[in-house]
Amino acid sequence: MPRPIELGPLARPVRRSMSAQRPGETGTMLPPLIDHHVHLMIIGPDALRDTALAGVVDLGGPLDAIASHARRDGLPKVAFAGSFLTAPGGYPVGRPWASPGSAREIVVEAGDERAALPTAAETAVGEQLAFGASVIKVALNRAAGPVLDAATLAAVVTSAHAAGVPVVAHVEGDGMSRLAIDAGVDAFAHTPFTERLDDELIARAVAAGQCWISTLFVAGYGEPTPEAGIALDNLGRFHAAGGRVLYGTDLGNGDQPLGVNPAELALLVRAGLGAAAVLASLTDPWPVPVDGAVATFVPGEPPATLDEFPAWLASACLSPAEDLEQL
Repeated sequence: MPRPIELGPLARPVRRSMSAQRPGETGTMLPPLIDHHVHLMIIGPDALRDTALAGVVDLGGPLDAIASHARRDGLPKVAFAGSFLTAPGGYPVGRPWASPGSAREIVVEAGDERAALPTAAETAVGEQLAFGASVIKVALNRAAGPVLDAATLAAVVTSAHAAGVPVVAHVEGDGMSRLAIDAGVDAFAHTPFTERLDDELIARAVAAGQCWISTLFVAGYGEPTPEAGIALDNLGRFHAAGGRVLYGTDLGNGDQPLGVNPAELALLVRAGLGAAAVLASLTDPWPVPVDGAVATFVPGEPPATLDEFPAWLASACLSPAEDLEQL
């Protein structure tokens, strides 16, 4: 009989039981699963309540509405960025899917450099933090309009870092990844999919500790598009160089299943991640940890091949950690 694939140190064989007197099925215990890129303004605040996700990171929506969702009880726990910080008229201003308040345009006026007053960038960052944002998101999409200049972007990063909060960037278009890396942006909301990054730039991103949220599926929705090929190549080389990969789907963008998306998992495998690396990307606590009282339970024996791994992992469910007895 084939041996199961190596799942790494995050996976533990367990028995699930409703009580000590009634032992249940055996399976695998994992830390809480997190989708690091969702949009609750599109799918709705309750769409993921009955899934295996214990946490989500909302990467752009109306600040007041997303903050309200994050304060509610129950799972999944919501960390959020608040509004997209963008240049005047920049992405996603005017996009039909972007609810009013989703974009916060940073208007740099003469006099913004006066020491006694906060700059436009500091004010925009401060607004998101005042509502409880755990990460700040900037939009750098040259294909869709103007983008923040290097000085303003640097001011956003400096302001966020001063508060101990990371910055994530939507990068799209030639030169946008380099602009973000030069500014010290901490994460990419998508694997870069419009330009092939050279090995030197990828090495700089890895050395800086940058993390990339995968979102490989939405680069082609299962079709072999040029964007899908670029994203797979970029992520494969980033991972091979030691880069930190986070599982994320951009849920709300196109037709995707609610909860864990096996197609995204399969693409991570295609990019060169083994089972242990995929699990690390799904359970990484960035930007804030999820309560450890809840765990993930995957019933049955782990699969024997990586081809079977995505479907097996997609069968996971949430469980109180105390109901899982380690074998």
